[in-house]
Amino acid sequence: MTQTPTAHTPAQGQARAQFTVPAQHPMVTVLGSGDSLLRVIEKAFPAADIHVRGNEISAVGDAGEVALIQRLFDEMMLVLRTGQPMTEDAVERSIAMLRASENGESDGQETPAEVLTQNILSSRGRTIRPKTLNQKRYVDAIDKHTVVFGIGPAGTGKTYLAMAKAVQALQSKQVNRIILTRPAVEAGERLGFLPGTLYEKIDPYLRPLYDALHDMLDPDSIPRLMAAGTIEVAPLAYMRGRAQPRFTNVLTPDGWRPIGDLQVGDLVIGSNGEPTPVLGVYPQGEKDIYRVTAQDGSWTLCCGEHLWTVRTRDDKRRNKPWRVLETQEMIGNLRAAHARRYELPMLTAPVRLPEREIPMDPYALGLLLGDGCLTGSPTPTFATEDPELAEALEAALPGVALGHRGGPDYVLNRITSPGDVVTLENPVTRVLRELDLLRTRSHTKFIPDDYLYNSDDVRLAVLQGLLDSDGGPVTQKDRTCRIQYTTTSILLRDDVVALVQSLGGVAYTRRRGAEGRKPGLANGREVVYRHDAHVIDIRLPEGIEPFRLARKAEKYRAAGGGGRPMRFIDSIEPAGREETVCIQVAAEDSLYVTQDYLLTHNTLNDAFIILDEAQNTSPEQMKMFLTRLGFDSKVVITGDVTQVDLPTGTKSGLRQVQEILEGLEDVHFSRLTSHDVVRHKLVGRIVDAYEKYDSKHGTENGTHKGGRGRQSGHKGK
Repeated sequence: MTQTPTAHTPAQGQARAQFTVPAQHPMVTVLGSGDSLLRVIEKAFPAADIHVRGNEISAVGDAGEVALIQRLFDEMMLVLRTGQPMTEDAVERSIAMLRASENGESDGQETPAEVLTQNILSSRGRTIRPKTLNQKRYVDAIDKHTVVFGIGPAGTGKTYLAMAKAVQALQSKQVNRIILTRPAVEAGERLGFLPGTLYEKIDPYLRPLYDALHDMLDPDSIPRLMAAGTIEVAPLAYMRGRAQPRFTNVLTPDGWRPIGDLQVGDLVIGSNGEPTPVLGVYPQGEKDIYRVTAQDGSWTLCCGEHLWTVRTRDDKRRNKPWRVLETQEMIGNLRAAHARRYELPMLTAPVRLPEREIPMDPYALGLLLGDGCLTGSPTPTFATEDPELAEALEAALPGVALGHRGGPDYVLNRITSPGDVVTLENPVTRVLRELDLLRTRSHTKFIPDDYLYNSDDVRLAVLQGLLDSDGGPVTQKDRTCRIQYTTTSILLRDDVVALVQSLGGVAYTRRRGAEGRKPGLANGREVVYRHDAHVIDIRLPEGIEPFRLARKAEKYRAAGGGGRPMRFIDSIEPAGREETVCIQVAAEDSLYVTQDYLLTHNTLNDAFIILDEAQNTSPEQMKMFLTRLGFDSKVVITGDVTQVDLPTGTKSGLRQVQEILEGLEDVHFSRLTSHDVVRHKLVGRIVDAYEKYDSKHGTENGTHKGGRGRQSGHKGK
């Protein structure tokens, strides 16, 4: 389209342009049905006079506005030449792009025609294209980078465009599979507790992903592709990696690591508790996965061919060696006369982990977690009927003297010296604050990581303090002695189980509900139970002393100790299909420690992976997801940081990751705004209204910034 001079002279300071529409393009394609497109243009340029006569369009007005109108019609003609129709929405977005370029808000490298004619995917009679400049740049970034974050408000096409690129990559054989996932926050990712099949459970959380798939693929082909593992749709809880699934945790000297992250030469923990090197890592492809559960509740995932060292009661009675069986060989054969058939090996020694520096004696910490009052009063207190424990606590806490206030009550006073400042903080309070334990209550206490993953001496000392204060030996006639521990804290329950398992023991947990329990008595008055109690029955191996308190230790020894900890396979159940990996370790018995301290034998490549609603991941989940990346794979993470549904105090992994990965090579952040909303126009205005409100009132996601309170969660994170 060209500008031609006319016989009419515009007013002083004005410019005039005239455009001729080629005959092969009917005017209705340029002006719209009922001049709808023309009205959009006139509304956008109210100061310009636009007239149509035949196939000629003229515009008179400010020189800058007339120039923009000319560019607009040029861009419209370029789009129409591709056979793509112009819509009111496309015209509005073209005008917005041109104005942004004119005002210097964009670099002007991409023209409206380039944006609106970029085809991503054609399917079922429709073509998927970006509709805004930011959307085009987002799509281009997916082509150029391995990891792309699409961050912006609802309705900006973040997930839909990523899905289109994933299907395009699959159809062009750039990848072998598509993995779609999103965090199921509404169920706390505890989907296993919901009724129904896996697909019935996940449908409510993954329906948007299914709907997008149905827009882009033949609906009849989707079940076939999912059954073959070519397309996998699952909550993030089911996506912790991929012989065992790659995500399965394996214990290393530095803590738990996914088996899929291990490389030849890495160290893992063997059955003797010592580090042993990995000799080989062998991807096994996608396999049917089974959940193997022991009678104490511990479990792990593996394939049907995965190897297990086991023995039966007959093997033990006849002094036969342990046998090695495949998972599938044991299915349907787990009982012998109603008893569990297959015993699993246990750690032959406590796990050896590197020693960490700690600010408080571990036994003293265990006592305080059991019978200490940590609620933040200026002077901590300790309650016990055993003076022996009070003396032991005082001996383990330098700079502290225990004052007896009567009965079971002791106060932990700071020992003062001449010249001390009165306002000096109590040393116990200072350490509790450092460990994030200050102001925890009986139902929120936990064991800090520096104690939970420390040397076996430190771990045992913490456990002894807990058992001396809140545990004890339980004897039964003609049976070995078991150890029982009770707490109202779920976190502390899980930490105690982990301590026991790391020392080579077993722990069984059960819950005693608070509701309906007979009230206790304190100073003659009834005290109602407010929290459920978690009872842990413990068995520790010979040589591991659970008690330091004399009366408990004597009772334990008199009953013959705790007997031999044992684990038997209780169930083997199908758990879907997963990409798997097998490792070979140097240990003589080929065993290594996997999830829940189970002993067992023995990459997410070529995939397009989309994590949707990523604002609802925790920082730990985000890191886990990103580190699952394999060779020749592509990852797109989408989310809206203004719509976080995480529990109060839990930081969004999507917010944090921007601080961590911004500027990292091959990682790109695409940020979309209300101008990129492609739903109803009102959605964009709503987004702008909320942003304006938050900016004015200093709020974020509906709450005051910084007003979310102390972070909650395991280990104080």
